[in-house]
Amino acid sequence: MTTTSTNTGRRWGRFALHYVEMIVAMFVGMLALGMLESAVGLSVSHDRQPDLAYLLMAVNMSVGMAAWMRFRRHGWASTLEMCAVMFLPVVPLFPLLWLGVIDGGVLMIVAHVAMFPLMLAAMARRLDEYAGCAH
Repeated sequence: MTTTSTNTGRRWGRFALHYVEMIVAMFVGMLALGMLESAVGLSVSHDRQPDLAYLLMAVNMSVGMAAWMRFRRHGWASTLEMCAVMFLPVVPLFPLLWLGVIDGGVLMIVAHVAMFPLMLAAMARRLDEYAGCAH
């Protein structure tokens, strides 16, 4: 393997690792803060209030990711972009929910599936930062 291909491999390895770290941080935030909400009696029904339940979940995921990104010394711009990705999928979905075109289950599935490629897109926009070359 040449030095150039080794460096390229390392860059993409760092990029992939960061992507996995973001997913783990997202789930840790969602689970930890969700358990805290339950412990203090804050409960939002996914069936009765899927829009509010999704927003609360997006906040929890964002807190987890933002904490990890700031720990890793990412800037505020990239941190806030990654957090925005948690909310972006529902922009076109909420009106469909409110009009009765989709239900809360479809909202959750589509939004969560959309999150992952949107996270990749946000990371690709700042490739050097997420590939470990600049923080």
